Amino acid sequence: MVSLPFAKPGRFYRGNLHTHSTNSDGRLAPADVVAAYRERGYDFLALTDHFLERYRFPLTDTGPFRDDHFTTILGAELHGPALANGEQWHLVAVGLPPEFPPAEDGESGPSLAARASGAGAFVGIAHPAWHGVSPEDAAALATADAIEIFNTGHAADSDRGDGWYLADLLAADGRRLLAYASDDAHFNERPDRFGGWVHVRADALEPAALLAALKAGDFYSSQGPEIHDVTVDPAADRITVACSPVASVHVIGRGAPNRWARTDGITEAEFPLAPFAAHYFRVTVIDDQGRRAWTNPIWLDPDGAVTP
Repeated sequence: MVSLPFAKPGRFYRGNLHTHSTNSDGRLAPADVVAAYRERGYDFLALTDHFLERYRFPLTDTGPFRDDHFTTILGAELHGPALANGEQWHLVAVGLPPEFPPAEDGESGPSLAARASGAGAFVGIAHPAWHGVSPEDAAALATADAIEIFNTGHAADSDRGDGWYLADLLAADGRRLLAYASDDAHFNERPDRFGGWVHVRADALEPAALLAALKAGDFYSSQGPEIHDVTVDPAADRITVACSPVASVHVIGRGAPNRWARTDGITEAEFPLAPFAAHYFRVTVIDDQGRRAWTNPIWLDPDGAVTP
Protein backbone atom coordinates (compact mmCIF):
# COMPACT_ATOMS: atom_id res chain seq x y z
CA MET A 1 0.00 0.00 0.00
CA VAL A 2 1.32 3.47 -0.93
CA SER A 3 0.61 6.88 0.61
CA LEU A 4 1.56 10.01 -1.34
CA PRO A 5 2.95 12.33 0.02
CA PHE A 6 1.20 12.16 3.34
CA ALA A 7 3.29 9.49 5.07
CA LYS A 8 6.63 11.03 4.10
CA PRO A 9 8.93 12.44 6.79
CA GLY A 10 8.51 16.00 7.93
CA ARG A 11 5.35 18.11 8.04
CA PHE A 12 3.24 20.28 5.77
CA TYR A 13 4.17 23.94 5.31
CA ARG A 14 1.72 26.41 3.80
CA GLY A 15 2.97 28.78 1.12
CA ASN A 16 2.15 30.93 -1.88
CA LEU A 17 4.14 30.57 -5.11
CA HIS A 18 2.95 33.55 -7.20
CA THR A 19 3.11 37.07 -5.74
CA HIS A 20 4.06 40.60 -6.86
CA SER A 21 5.40 43.75 -5.20
CA THR A 22 6.32 47.33 -6.12
CA ASN A 23 9.44 45.89 -7.76
CA SER A 24 7.11 45.17 -10.70
CA ASP A 25 3.36 45.94 -10.84
CA GLY A 26 2.27 45.18 -7.26
CA ARG A 27 0.95 47.81 -4.86
CA LEU A 28 2.93 46.86 -1.73
CA ALA A 29 6.64 46.94 -1.03
CA PRO A 30 8.33 43.53 -0.66
CA ALA A 31 8.54 43.83 3.14
CA ASP A 32 4.82 44.56 3.36
CA VAL A 33 3.89 41.66 1.07
CA VAL A 34 5.92 39.26 3.21
CA ALA A 35 4.37 40.69 6.38
CA ALA A 36 0.85 40.22 5.00
CA TYR A 37 1.41 36.52 4.32
CA ARG A 38 3.20 35.96 7.60
CA GLU A 39 0.32 37.55 9.50
CA ARG A 40 -2.19 35.27 7.73
CA GLY A 41 -0.42 32.17 9.06
CA TYR A 42 1.61 31.18 6.00
CA ASP A 43 4.96 29.49 6.51
CA PHE A 44 6.68 30.64 3.32
CA LEU A 45 6.33 32.86 0.28
CA ALA A 46 7.82 33.13 -3.20
CA LEU A 47 7.78 36.74 -4.38
CA THR A 48 7.70 36.43 -8.18
CA ASP A 49 7.92 39.90 -9.69
CA HIS A 50 7.66 40.24 -13.47
CA PHE A 51 11.12 39.56 -14.92
CA LEU A 52 10.91 42.21 -17.63
CA GLU A 53 13.25 44.92 -18.89
CA ARG A 54 10.81 47.71 -18.01
CA TYR A 55 11.13 46.64 -14.35
CA ARG A 56 14.91 46.11 -14.70
CA PHE A 57 14.57 42.33 -14.50
CA PRO A 58 13.87 42.15 -10.75
CA LEU A 59 14.76 39.05 -8.78
CA THR A 60 13.49 40.41 -5.48
CA ASP A 61 15.75 39.57 -2.55
CA THR A 62 13.50 38.36 0.24
CA GLY A 63 16.31 36.73 2.22
CA PRO A 64 16.32 39.46 4.91
CA PHE A 65 12.71 38.59 5.82
CA ARG A 66 13.45 34.98 6.80
CA ASP A 67 13.52 33.74 10.36
CA ASP A 68 13.00 30.47 12.24
CA HIS A 69 9.21 30.59 11.73
CA PHE A 70 8.85 31.97 8.20
CA THR A 71 10.96 31.68 5.08
CA THR A 72 11.04 32.74 1.45
CA ILE A 73 12.12 31.24 -1.86
CA LEU A 74 13.58 33.48 -4.55
CA GLY A 75 11.62 33.55 -7.77
CA ALA A 76 10.24 35.55 -10.68
CA GLU A 77 7.53 35.49 -13.33
CA LEU A 78 9.25 35.00 -16.67
CA HIS A 79 7.90 36.20 -20.00
CA GLY A 80 8.75 35.48 -23.62
CA PRO A 81 7.19 35.05 -27.04
CA ALA A 82 4.86 33.55 -27.88
CA LEU A 83 1.74 31.41 -27.59
CA ALA A 84 -0.14 30.36 -30.69
CA ASN A 85 -2.63 33.17 -30.04
CA GLY A 86 0.16 35.75 -29.90
CA GLU A 87 0.12 36.24 -26.12
CA GLN A 88 3.36 36.17 -24.14
CA TRP A 89 4.30 33.21 -22.02
CA HIS A 90 3.84 33.67 -18.25
CA LEU A 91 6.02 31.24 -16.31
CA VAL A 92 6.40 31.15 -12.54
CA ALA A 93 9.97 30.15 -11.66
CA VAL A 94 10.49 29.44 -7.95
CA GLY A 95 13.98 28.72 -6.67
CA LEU A 96 16.00 30.85 -9.08
CA PRO A 97 19.59 31.69 -8.13
CA PRO A 98 20.25 35.40 -7.39
CA GLU A 99 22.51 35.67 -10.44
CA PHE A 100 19.92 34.36 -12.93
CA PRO A 101 20.66 36.30 -16.15
CA PRO A 102 18.14 38.67 -17.73
CA ALA A 103 16.15 37.50 -20.71
CA GLU A 104 17.78 38.15 -24.04
CA ASP A 105 15.91 40.24 -26.59
CA GLY A 106 13.26 38.00 -28.17
CA GLU A 107 14.15 34.95 -26.05
CA SER A 108 11.26 32.49 -26.27
CA GLY A 109 9.16 31.17 -23.42
CA PRO A 110 10.43 27.60 -23.87
CA SER A 111 14.03 28.86 -23.83
CA LEU A 112 13.45 30.81 -20.63
CA ALA A 113 11.78 27.79 -19.03
CA ALA A 114 14.74 25.61 -19.97
CA ARG A 115 17.20 28.11 -18.49
CA ALA A 116 15.20 28.40 -15.28
CA SER A 117 14.85 24.64 -14.96
CA GLY A 118 18.56 24.19 -15.63
CA ALA A 119 19.26 26.63 -12.81
CA GLY A 120 17.26 24.41 -10.44
CA ALA A 121 13.92 26.25 -10.36
CA PHE A 122 10.43 24.81 -10.06
CA VAL A 123 8.77 26.06 -13.27
CA GLY A 124 5.00 26.46 -13.52
CA ILE A 125 2.73 27.45 -16.40
CA ALA A 126 0.90 30.41 -14.87
CA HIS A 127 -2.87 31.11 -15.22
CA PRO A 128 -3.23 29.15 -18.51
CA ALA A 129 -6.95 29.84 -18.94
CA TRP A 130 -6.56 33.60 -18.59
CA HIS A 131 -4.21 34.06 -21.54
CA GLY A 132 -5.16 30.98 -23.53
CA VAL A 133 -2.41 28.37 -23.26
CA SER A 134 -3.27 25.44 -25.53
CA PRO A 135 -2.12 21.82 -25.23
CA GLU A 136 0.05 22.45 -28.29
CA ASP A 137 1.67 25.44 -26.58
CA ALA A 138 2.34 23.41 -23.45
CA ALA A 139 3.79 20.54 -25.48
CA ALA A 140 6.57 22.90 -26.60
CA LEU A 141 7.47 23.54 -22.96
CA ALA A 142 9.34 20.33 -22.24
CA THR A 143 10.99 21.52 -19.04
CA ALA A 144 7.95 22.72 -17.07
CA ASP A 145 7.26 21.08 -13.71
CA ALA A 146 3.65 22.08 -13.14
CA ILE A 147 0.48 23.86 -14.18
CA GLU A 148 -1.18 26.54 -12.10
CA ILE A 149 -4.59 24.94 -11.60
CA PHE A 150 -6.06 27.76 -9.54
CA ASN A 151 -5.22 31.48 -9.61
CA THR A 152 -7.07 33.66 -7.10
CA GLY A 153 -6.60 36.92 -8.98
CA HIS A 154 -7.89 35.71 -12.32
CA ALA A 155 -10.76 33.83 -10.72
CA ALA A 156 -11.81 37.25 -9.45
CA ASP A 157 -11.25 39.45 -12.49
CA SER A 158 -11.80 37.27 -15.56
CA ASP A 159 -13.46 34.10 -14.27
CA ARG A 160 -10.48 32.27 -15.75
CA GLY A 161 -8.70 31.11 -12.64
CA ASP A 162 -9.01 27.35 -13.25
CA GLY A 163 -6.21 25.52 -15.06
CA TRP A 164 -7.43 21.93 -14.68
CA TYR A 165 -8.71 21.91 -18.28
CA LEU A 166 -5.11 22.02 -19.50
CA ALA A 167 -3.69 19.76 -16.79
CA ASP A 168 -6.24 17.01 -17.52
CA LEU A 169 -5.77 17.20 -21.30
CA LEU A 170 -2.02 16.87 -20.93
CA ALA A 171 -2.31 14.11 -18.34
CA ALA A 172 -4.64 12.19 -20.66
CA ASP A 173 -1.79 12.20 -23.19
CA GLY A 174 0.66 10.95 -20.56
CA ARG A 175 2.34 14.28 -19.72
CA ARG A 176 3.28 14.04 -16.05
CA LEU A 177 2.96 17.58 -14.79
CA LEU A 178 2.26 18.63 -11.21
CA ALA A 179 -0.59 20.99 -10.23
CA TYR A 180 -0.45 23.94 -7.83
CA ALA A 181 -2.80 26.68 -6.62
CA SER A 182 -1.67 30.25 -6.04
CA ASP A 183 -2.81 33.83 -5.54
CA ASP A 184 -1.05 35.99 -8.17
CA ALA A 185 -1.42 38.71 -5.54
CA HIS A 186 -0.82 42.33 -6.53
CA PHE A 187 -2.72 43.79 -3.53
CA ASN A 188 -4.80 45.97 -5.83
CA GLU A 189 -8.57 46.51 -5.92
CA ARG A 190 -9.41 42.92 -6.91
CA PRO A 191 -9.59 40.23 -4.17
CA ASP A 192 -6.39 38.54 -5.31
CA ARG A 193 -4.81 37.26 -2.09
CA PHE A 194 -5.15 34.45 0.45
CA GLY A 195 -7.41 32.39 -1.83
CA GLY A 196 -5.24 29.46 -2.98
CA TRP A 197 -2.00 27.95 -1.71
CA VAL A 198 0.15 24.85 -1.45
CA HIS A 199 0.84 22.59 1.52
CA VAL A 200 4.39 21.30 0.98
CA ARG A 201 5.62 18.23 2.84
CA ALA A 202 9.24 18.86 3.82
CA ASP A 203 11.58 17.95 6.64
CA ALA A 204 12.53 21.56 7.40
CA LEU A 205 11.26 25.09 6.86
CA GLU A 206 14.21 25.93 4.64
CA PRO A 207 14.24 27.13 1.01
CA ALA A 208 16.25 24.19 -0.29
CA ALA A 209 14.05 21.60 1.45
CA LEU A 210 10.85 23.26 0.24
CA LEU A 211 12.14 23.53 -3.32
CA ALA A 212 13.19 19.87 -3.40
CA ALA A 213 9.74 18.85 -2.12
CA LEU A 214 7.99 21.00 -4.73
CA LYS A 215 9.99 19.45 -7.56
CA ALA A 216 9.30 15.97 -6.17
CA GLY A 217 5.55 16.65 -6.07
CA ASP A 218 5.35 16.35 -2.28
CA PHE A 219 2.49 18.82 -1.89
CA TYR A 220 -1.21 19.37 -2.35
CA SER A 221 -3.14 22.56 -3.03
CA SER A 222 -6.04 24.16 -1.20
CA GLN A 223 -8.47 27.03 -0.83
CA GLY A 224 -9.25 25.99 2.76
CA PRO A 225 -9.99 22.25 3.22
CA GLU A 226 -7.21 19.91 4.30
CA ILE A 227 -6.35 16.55 2.77
CA HIS A 228 -4.95 14.36 5.53
CA ASP A 229 -4.20 11.20 3.56
CA VAL A 230 -4.63 9.46 0.22
CA THR A 231 -3.74 5.76 0.08
CA VAL A 232 -3.71 3.36 -2.83
CA ASP A 233 -4.12 -0.36 -2.12
CA PRO A 234 -3.99 -2.42 -5.36
CA ALA A 235 -4.53 -5.73 -3.54
CA ALA A 236 -7.82 -4.48 -2.13
CA ASP A 237 -8.75 -2.49 -5.26
CA ARG A 238 -9.13 0.59 -3.09
CA ILE A 239 -8.38 4.30 -2.92
CA THR A 240 -8.94 5.82 0.51
CA VAL A 241 -9.15 9.57 1.13
CA ALA A 242 -9.08 11.22 4.56
CA CYS A 243 -9.69 14.95 4.95
CA SER A 244 -11.08 17.71 7.12
CA PRO A 245 -14.90 17.81 7.22
CA VAL A 246 -16.19 18.56 3.71
CA ALA A 247 -19.38 18.24 1.69
CA SER A 248 -18.01 15.94 -1.03
CA VAL A 249 -14.96 13.93 -2.09
CA HIS A 250 -14.18 13.28 -5.77
CA VAL A 251 -11.75 11.03 -7.61
CA ILE A 252 -11.21 12.03 -11.26
CA GLY A 253 -9.31 10.07 -13.91
CA ARG A 254 -8.38 10.04 -17.58
CA GLY A 255 -11.38 10.97 -19.70
CA ALA A 256 -14.76 10.24 -18.14
CA PRO A 257 -13.98 7.93 -15.16
CA ASN A 258 -14.83 9.49 -11.82
CA ARG A 259 -16.26 8.53 -8.45
CA TRP A 260 -17.66 10.69 -5.67
CA ALA A 261 -19.01 10.57 -2.13
CA ARG A 262 -21.30 13.23 -0.72
CA THR A 263 -22.32 13.58 2.95
CA ASP A 264 -22.31 16.68 5.12
CA GLY A 265 -19.17 16.65 7.23
CA ILE A 266 -17.59 13.67 5.47
CA THR A 267 -14.00 13.03 6.57
CA GLU A 268 -13.19 9.70 4.89
CA ALA A 269 -14.25 7.94 1.70
CA GLU A 270 -13.27 4.78 -0.20
CA PHE A 271 -13.38 4.25 -3.95
CA PRO A 272 -12.54 1.39 -6.34
CA LEU A 273 -9.12 1.64 -7.92
CA ALA A 274 -9.88 -0.36 -11.08
CA PRO A 275 -11.52 2.47 -13.11
CA PHE A 276 -8.28 4.45 -12.91
CA ALA A 277 -5.68 1.69 -13.39
CA ALA A 278 -3.06 2.12 -16.11
CA HIS A 279 -3.53 5.90 -16.17
CA TYR A 280 -3.88 8.40 -13.33
CA PHE A 281 -6.31 9.83 -10.86
CA ARG A 282 -6.51 13.01 -8.80
CA VAL A 283 -8.57 13.89 -5.73
CA THR A 284 -10.70 16.97 -5.10
CA VAL A 285 -12.49 17.68 -1.82
CA ILE A 286 -15.12 20.45 -1.60
CA ASP A 287 -16.39 21.99 1.62
CA ASP A 288 -19.83 23.47 2.33
CA GLN A 289 -18.61 26.90 1.20
CA GLY A 290 -17.51 25.58 -2.19
CA ARG A 291 -13.81 25.79 -1.32
CA ARG A 292 -11.63 23.04 -2.75
CA ALA A 293 -8.42 21.15 -2.09
CA TRP A 294 -6.65 19.14 -4.79
CA THR A 295 -3.95 16.49 -4.99
CA ASN A 296 -1.46 16.27 -7.80
CA PRO A 297 -2.20 13.65 -10.46
CA ILE A 298 -1.26 10.23 -9.08
CA TRP A 299 0.05 7.87 -11.77
CA LEU A 300 -0.77 4.16 -11.84
CA ASP A 301 0.64 1.03 -13.46
CA PRO A 302 -1.75 -1.35 -15.25
CA ASP A 303 -2.12 -3.34 -12.01
CA GLY A 304 -3.01 -0.16 -10.11
CA ALA A 305 0.35 0.28 -8.34
CA VAL A 306 1.61 3.84 -8.02
CA THR A 307 4.49 4.70 -10.35
CA PRO A 308 7.20 7.26 -9.54
